[in-house]
Amino acid sequence: MKTRSPIVSVLGHVDHGKTTLLDNIRGSSVASNEAGGITQHIGATEIPIDVIEDIGGEFLKRMKINEKLPGLFFIDTPGHEAFTTLRKHGGSLADIAILILDVNEGFKPQTFEALNILKSTKTPFVVAANKIDRINGWNTSSLSFTEAIKNQHKKIAFELDQLIYNIVGILHEEGFESERFDRINDFASQISIIPISAKTGEGLPELLTMLMGLAYQYLKEQLLIEEDAPASGTVLEVKEEKGLGITIDTIIYDGILRENDQIMLLNKDNKVISTSIRSLLKPNALEEIRESKTLFKNVDHISAAAGVKIAAPHIDDVVSGSPLKVSNKNPKEIENDLLSEVDSITIQTNEQGILVKADTLGSLEALTNILSEMNIPIKSAEIGDVSRRDVINASILKKENSKYGVILAFNVNILPSATDELNNQNIKIFQDRIIYRLTEDYEDWLKTANERKRKEWLAEIVKPAKIQIIPKLVFRHSKPAIAGIEVLAGIIEKNATLINKNGEVVGHVESMQDNGENLPKASRGTQVAMAINDAIFMKNFEEGDVLYVDIPEKHFFILQSELKSKLLEDEIETMNEFLNIKQENEDSIWGVKNTNWDDLD
Repeated sequence: MKTRSPIVSVLGHVDHGKTTLLDNIRGSSVASNEAGGITQHIGATEIPIDVIEDIGGEFLKRMKINEKLPGLFFIDTPGHEAFTTLRKHGGSLADIAILILDVNEGFKPQTFEALNILKSTKTPFVVAANKIDRINGWNTSSLSFTEAIKNQHKKIAFELDQLIYNIVGILHEEGFESERFDRINDFASQISIIPISAKTGEGLPELLTMLMGLAYQYLKEQLLIEEDAPASGTVLEVKEEKGLGITIDTIIYDGILRENDQIMLLNKDNKVISTSIRSLLKPNALEEIRESKTLFKNVDHISAAAGVKIAAPHIDDVVSGSPLKVSNKNPKEIENDLLSEVDSITIQTNEQGILVKADTLGSLEALTNILSEMNIPIKSAEIGDVSRRDVINASILKKENSKYGVILAFNVNILPSATDELNNQNIKIFQDRIIYRLTEDYEDWLKTANERKRKEWLAEIVKPAKIQIIPKLVFRHSKPAIAGIEVLAGIIEKNATLINKNGEVVGHVESMQDNGENLPKASRGTQVAMAINDAIFMKNFEEGDVLYVDIPEKHFFILQSELKSKLLEDEIETMNEFLNIKQENEDSIWGVKNTNWDDLD
């Protein structure tokens, strides 16, 4: 057994300094003249302990870490997308995380999203409160924050404290106790907040030291690996390299990987494939990390923890986030292990819900967890591009409930056949590379759709209106009765039920015409010819009669609670007359007699 370096991931909101922090850590390492000890990996940079000791200086010595760890293994691709892609059986591949935020801006949507991911994966983390150099009046005097804070004006130190305690307050609301790292009483129960500047390097000694202390204190058992065991790893990315064809970038977290090893992985259909390694490729020295064309060198083996590019046949369809296992022995057992990795992603599906597509196992899990917390039901969640079948399934869901006939597509493409079907079916698709934008867009659309549906629903509510039969303008006595009418109040619509002053049903508005033109509705002051179905002249109504639109009981109470303030004066007057008709005829559902509508709040 040996102890490997802890794997560290950096998460945070866009533009809060993830990439700058990683660049500065690498830059500090090179500047320390220890570059020969730095190892560049695919998707990661390994900073050995002697370099960390050089950067950490006196602060690291005061921590009194009795047992040396090999160093820190930083995942180079920052952001929660990489974090969720890198997973191993039982959770995230990252042992520790840095949650970075702009101390001046505080928590942003993606910060909360990253925090939720850390919470769900139970990953230990520290908070890097970045951009202290942007506090107005800040004096950059030392790379050590502990020394730099001593040289700040009291007003500046107080302002930083206020910003830090804003962070403490939000973390408390999210279920975490925290404090500035140099004021912590119990590292087991409190999250360390380290003020830093990723730009100037201030606070880097304390940040690296706190990571080492966290790993030493709580991860010693987790970091023990079998050095000579067959390798276990995770696929970070599948991509084509000039001269090499399709390759896979992989993080190895256990054992040793050798050229010609037989490896097993998962494809996009969640089926296990087996292939033989043709080449193991490592990048050249750290100094070339910013070169536009990174060169690789062949190695015959690589030990964990490490990042390596693998060239092998039949890997075109391997899914990012797939576990990787060397299958020199017990291939059936390994196949079961890989399939159980897929099964371990618990996605609660419902009879009705939205469709979710994602690029990796990890990001699918992260997205579905967030949707679950938002109480958004999921009908289906799968890895891979959006297909025609997905669109057809969404169209079926849309017929049952319009708000579920949508597809959320995280970091995947839409296949051409699906594009054609989208146009035919008019299915809404949300596509993005950032989870919080994806969920926000869906929520905004849902809110708009609900408002539109509410408006349509309210438009169906029967509102108060009354008409008068114009004398000497009865054109037909029955089947249907046709008469000239004037709208005295409100808006009369086709299919409305009409009652007389005694509360008796006269008939239903079959149609209305003005100069031969059919009208769906007529408003106050309008005179039209009206056909009244089921009504008989001289039996149900006479010339000069005033008739009222009959309002169902449910509609009456919706008018009372939702639309009262929107009714016009003539409609309110008509509503009171209608209410009196109901009360005078002792209709029990309309309450006490002689009550005006205004009294029914």
